Amino acid sequence: MPEPIRVVVTGAAGQISYSLLYMIAKGDVFGYEQPLILHLLDIPPMMDVLQGVVMELADCAIPLLREVIPTADPAVAFKDVSAAFLVGAMPRKQGMERKDLLSANVKIFKVQGEALDKYAKKDVKVLVVGNPANTNALICSKYAPSIPKENFTAMTRLDQNRAQAQVSAKIGVPVEQVSNVIIWGNHSSTQFPDASHAVVNLSGKQLTVAEVIKDDSWLRDTFVQIVQKRGAAVIAARKMSSALSAAKAATDHMRDWFQGTVYGKYVSMGVVSDGSYGVPKDLVFSFPVTIKNGQWSIVQGLTIDDFAKQKLAITGKELEEEKEEAVAIIQA
Repeated sequence: MPEPIRVVVTGAAGQISYSLLYMIAKGDVFGYEQPLILHLLDIPPMMDVLQGVVMELADCAIPLLREVIPTADPAVAFKDVSAAFLVGAMPRKQGMERKDLLSANVKIFKVQGEALDKYAKKDVKVLVVGNPANTNALICSKYAPSIPKENFTAMTRLDQNRAQAQVSAKIGVPVEQVSNVIIWGNHSSTQFPDASHAVVNLSGKQLTVAEVIKDDSWLRDTFVQIVQKRGAAVIAARKMSSALSAAKAATDHMRDWFQGTVYGKYVSMGVVSDGSYGVPKDLVFSFPVTIKNGQWSIVQGLTIDDFAKQKLAITGKELEEEKEEAVAIIQA
């Protein structure tokens, strides 16, 4: 068996991590042959709760899990880690706008960036789950200059999974028969869920989703709105934000990043923009990507119509504004 790898999860006593830790520990992300040591970071008032989580992980008797290190110290949490799930953030509560989240969370991600820079492996892969995820990932990267900026990503896989589920329900097929639904832009209500390049396998044939659904107004309006507002709908129903689905999306994102994507299929990740599709550079923006040998590449050459261009511009503008605000907060 290979040597254990070290994996940090922040906000480890929280809702999302409660589902996420088991998925990681049992092998869903790094493979069923890869032993691991989990570093669990949370704030000092959560240490008793975290101890309960450690006890439960022990009681799961998971063969791959070699050690669990609970801590409130970033120096311990980020030491020699190969993968970082940055889940811990001030949660969004009912009626809260993303901008309210920004000021609280930007400071957290500055500190974590500095800790990653100082203590983590230089090839660490960082996934930011805590919102506003795209801008938090950008700030985190800025304070970890010794780690390649390509190694900082934000989670839009939850939106992709939501979009794929909506399309498969509309067509009436199992979810795995639908692929290449794209999430562009910010993990916020300005994101653009795009099914115009999506395909579906129907009785052994690959067809475009558009030709099967045959309903442009659903694809451009209803579908987009359902996916954009899904997080708020879950909060309204559950009185808490998405946790189980967010944990599943985080494992999907990191598994594909470590193990690669299937040929012909792409996934959505918030990654640093290189200007593709006219998106401003130096934003963490969700693009369709393929992944090979642990490196993601933005899918090139997709046709973007005027409707899509307009949607990309709206979400890009929001990310530019968030970035400006975040920088102002840090410099204040």
